Amino acid sequence: MQKIVKLYEWTTSLPIITCLLYFSGLLDNNIVLQILAGILLLFCVMSAVHHSEIVAHRVGEPYGTIILAVSITIIEVAIIISLMMTGGKEYASFARDTVYAAVMLILNGIIGLSLFLGGRKYHTQTFSPHSVKIALVALVSIVTFTMILPTFTSSIIGPYYTERQLLFEIIACLIIYIAFIAAQTIRYREYFITEANPDVEVTHNNISNSSFIISLIFLMICLVIVVLLAKSLSNPIENLLTSYGLPRSLVGIVIAAVILLPEGIAAVSSARKNKLQNSLNLALGSALASIGLTIPAVSLASYIFDLPLILGLELLPIILLAISIFTVMLSLIGGRSNIVYGVVLLVNLFAYVFLTINP
Repeated sequence: MQKIVKLYEWTTSLPIITCLLYFSGLLDNNIVLQILAGILLLFCVMSAVHHSEIVAHRVGEPYGTIILAVSITIIEVAIIISLMMTGGKEYASFARDTVYAAVMLILNGIIGLSLFLGGRKYHTQTFSPHSVKIALVALVSIVTFTMILPTFTSSIIGPYYTERQLLFEIIACLIIYIAFIAAQTIRYREYFITEANPDVEVTHNNISNSSFIISLIFLMICLVIVVLLAKSLSNPIENLLTSYGLPRSLVGIVIAAVILLPEGIAAVSSARKNKLQNSLNLALGSALASIGLTIPAVSLASYIFDLPLILGLELLPIILLAISIFTVMLSLIGGRSNIVYGVVLLVNLFAYVFLTINP
């Protein structure tokens, strides 16, 4: 009986209703249903956060945050590749723009808001500086290989890689990401976990196998429908923005923000519970997965199917990205946070959005 009741909870019933609405084919040119889909999308995001917390408690940290980050990245990769294969040259820079927006939102938005709210509530929060150093070293290298070097290489004109350079970039990124995951889960796992909490152990033991399986399934359902709805609503959003004279590039930020909502809410929630280490694990792990998995997968698809792929950023985005990474480094390198670091990162986020609208 409890299992039947569990299926009627909003965290499981609303994602099913949302899937039925999406696959009904009624969203096209129907403003009322598009607004309803947007509302259901937000509920699916909250449902994804709920199920991800159950999965995280069941498998323990840092595996829970890895599952959520990699799940979203895999779905993101599938959407990007499908759009590139159907859209051709029009979507040559789609992978770069989406990943760049995701990284900027993670570094400045998710981490900034986590530090701000955590510092506002607890004055000062502590975390392992060793885990942050490992993540940031990997992030700087992967960002350089994927989005900066293509702008300055001379073998081909423009922000492109040659086939050999693409293969090198794929191998380099995968090696770095695998090394990071090995450090996070095996070699230096103690850097990425908080001190033992008896309440967590009790919660872990109280989660049954059936609840774990249901949450894992509905986590994937929620993530898939969030990304599919974000893609489906991108044209109405683009039309709305362009009607107000806003640039088309702002659509990428909106879509990336929607896709990152489950991770963002989970990370900020952890910071508000004084679990900043979990929050940073999720944020930095998501940034690494977004670049270290998405770009190599898209590059491989481009290499195999001969798809046009623009990777290199222009000068202004490179400067904004460098400022963001440098600010995060200075904020997190000491192992203690405060509200000022959060304020600075949020200002960086507003600067990124402002300069996207007013380049």
